[in-house]
Amino acid sequence: MTPHLILQALQNSALAAAIRGESEPIRLTYWLFPIIEIGHVLSIALVFGSVFMVDVRLLGLAERNSTVTQVSREILPYTWTAFGCAVLTGSLLFVSKAEQYVHNLQFQLKFLFMFLAGVNMLIFHRGVYRRVLDWDRALPPPTGARIAGALSIMLWIAVIFMGRWIGFTTNQ
Repeated sequence: MTPHLILQALQNSALAAAIRGESEPIRLTYWLFPIIEIGHVLSIALVFGSVFMVDVRLLGLAERNSTVTQVSREILPYTWTAFGCAVLTGSLLFVSKAEQYVHNLQFQLKFLFMFLAGVNMLIFHRGVYRRVLDWDRALPPPTGARIAGALSIMLWIAVIFMGRWIGFTTNQ
């Protein structure tokens, strides 16, 4: 099955029609897209908010009385839970207009910035974070940690920016 046929099948599914508000009775599905979208926006807000809290600690700007490992241990479970919800709700939104979204520049850029945020996190964890016990309380944290924190904030802002822009480019 070709990617085009897969996208068509997703977009033509009963689930996609219900999300678009095209299922009978319409009054039951009319609110489905906005409800899923609200869940997606709230999930992304929680992802960004929790990531931001860790990143500002990496920058040495907040939580100065807590170690990096302590802040990470307390906050990251919420990040991953919210990220899982964002993936679920984002996937549901995607199926409603799969063919349109996959060719949308802003959608593609959103995923590029998410990928780069993941690469940034991977480099941080395989690099400077391996020696976190040496600098856990250090203020300012090492340059590598500060760069990772700043890049993370910028990349997640770009994800949010592109995500919001998608809605203004796919209303056909």
